[in-house]
Amino acid sequence: MEVDPYCVGVQFDVALEPVRSPGALSIINAAQDELDRRYGPEDTDTADLHLDDMTAPRGAFVVARCDGHLAGGVGVRSIGDPKGHAGEIKRLWVRPDLRGSGVAHLVMQCAEAAARELNLTRLYLETGPRQPEAQAFYTKTGWQRVDSFPDGAFAYPLGIKYAKDV
Repeated sequence: MEVDPYCVGVQFDVALEPVRSPGALSIINAAQDELDRRYGPEDTDTADLHLDDMTAPRGAFVVARCDGHLAGGVGVRSIGDPKGHAGEIKRLWVRPDLRGSGVAHLVMQCAEAAARELNLTRLYLETGPRQPEAQAFYTKTGWQRVDSFPDGAFAYPLGIKYAKDV
């Protein structure tokens, strides 16, 4: 797979954007499309995903661009009992031609920083069995497999769950 020629040798700009901005919505929709293709639309219910959860003071959304073109993004939101200071990473997605370029690492670093600003101290995420590259990325970047999310937080029964202290 070739890298977009507009992004060769270019720094990625990574910033928080409103979750309802065109860039953030494009990333969320692209992530959902990819999940639907991998698992089928009947297995990727979005009832647990509320955009307002990724808006301050409960969350944030990170967008990466190269030369103004979308490169990837991720959301973070508070979950469970607020006294638990737990958060969740949602919809990490990187353009297929830029995977392996470091974009995922950059947006996750920014999401972790945003989580700290939101007073979240432990983050959770989940992925699925048809996403081995995501599992490898999370393991490589310090996420630990866990059996469950905090009480009161939604999780898919068959999801592969991870956690990380931030």
